[in-house]
Amino acid sequence: MFDGLSERLGRTVRNLRGVGRLSEENIKKTLREVRMALLEADVALPVVKEFTEHVRQRAIGEEVLKSLTPGQAFIKIVKDELVHLMGEANDGLNLNVVPPAVILMAGLQGSGKTTTVGKLARWLKENAKKSVMVVSADVYRPAAIEQLKTVANEVGAAFFPSRAEQKPEEIVKAALQEARVQHKDVLIVDTAGRLHIDAEMMTEIQKLHAVLDPVETLFVVDSMTGQDAANTAKAFHDALPLTGVVLTKTDGDARGGAALSIRQITGKPIKFLGVGEKSTALEAFHPDRVASRILGMGDVLGLVEQAQRHVDQDKAKKLATKLKKGKGFDLEDFRDQFQQLKKMGGLTSLLDKLPGMPNLPKGVMNQVNDSELGRMEAIINSMTPHERRFPNVIKGSRKRRIAAGSGTQVQDVNRLLKQFTQMQKMMKKMGKGGMSKMMRNMKGQLPPGMM
Repeated sequence: MFDGLSERLGRTVRNLRGVGRLSEENIKKTLREVRMALLEADVALPVVKEFTEHVRQRAIGEEVLKSLTPGQAFIKIVKDELVHLMGEANDGLNLNVVPPAVILMAGLQGSGKTTTVGKLARWLKENAKKSVMVVSADVYRPAAIEQLKTVANEVGAAFFPSRAEQKPEEIVKAALQEARVQHKDVLIVDTAGRLHIDAEMMTEIQKLHAVLDPVETLFVVDSMTGQDAANTAKAFHDALPLTGVVLTKTDGDARGGAALSIRQITGKPIKFLGVGEKSTALEAFHPDRVASRILGMGDVLGLVEQAQRHVDQDKAKKLATKLKKGKGFDLEDFRDQFQQLKKMGGLTSLLDKLPGMPNLPKGVMNQVNDSELGRMEAIINSMTPHERRFPNVIKGSRKRRIAAGSGTQVQDVNRLLKQFTQMQKMMKKMGKGGMSKMMRNMKGQLPPGMM
């Protein structure tokens, strides 16, 4: 997300770093670049105008022109205004009510509502330690009810069954009663979507809202629709008292215009981002962190939180102890590293949060391919336990058997073994206390600000 905007804004603000003095002419020229970057990212025109005007007023004031580091001061203003545009701070879910807290999900068909219900159920279980029940009031698509049942089983949420011949109001009343009986903390209600906004759809969801009196009414919208996402959100907000927005498919949206427009147009905060297809791919929306990522400053705090949630601490400790005792790093340990990476969202997700990534050449970023991790894991799975523990025994005939078993070529097996050998050497150094020395050696090769 924000690839194009990050690249263009990053280039613009980089040109200002180290500038001894900024004139009104400089600022005017830079703001023209900023305006073009935002418009190309599909940010709504009124939002662009207001944003650039705020930046201009602050920049031409004493804040920048009389600053000792005017370039840095201007960058800070751009970041502050981006944060202000997106809502200052993360707006969490309001769950401080008598259980069950009802969350009503609204949105157009195809926006990813049902998948988001599952992701949100999992997020509430893992991050808020809440017990969750889910129910589908989409009586027009029986497949949607089955889909929600499957998703609920996957994330470990209670599923309240419903049928196509039932009325949506009856379904939600019964679900609410059952959630009370089972002492659930949260009830998430999935509603019917349409291919476009229509009066019938709005009337139905208004009735459901009246029956449930939800503590949260979240509008789920596909970020790839750009400005239309903000306009659709406004139409729903006019019909329903929305409390927030969930932006889906942000991993496929390279522009990010919806994220920058929605708050300004609807007055409602973005609460979550859908960042992938997996049930773990839901992130709380933090405007300050997103602004940092747009300007190429990374999101180290988000990275740390991701690691704390998904890294298996016991396995990490066992590996550290094993290395300290001088026991070798084998292919089973190597496979564990892939699995941990996949849990954290893959290489692309991690690199997106590292400072300085927009400064890397496009060719480097294009070579990052998460599917390669799956292929490497398949190769290791095709080995015997003995081969994984003692990689030196893997020669010609074994390589051919492993390649055939994993659906790959012998050269793929060779490449994996070469990468494993490099990793093994690095782990050996770390086991001997060479981590600090290795980081010093890497310092000159990493992008500015990465260390």
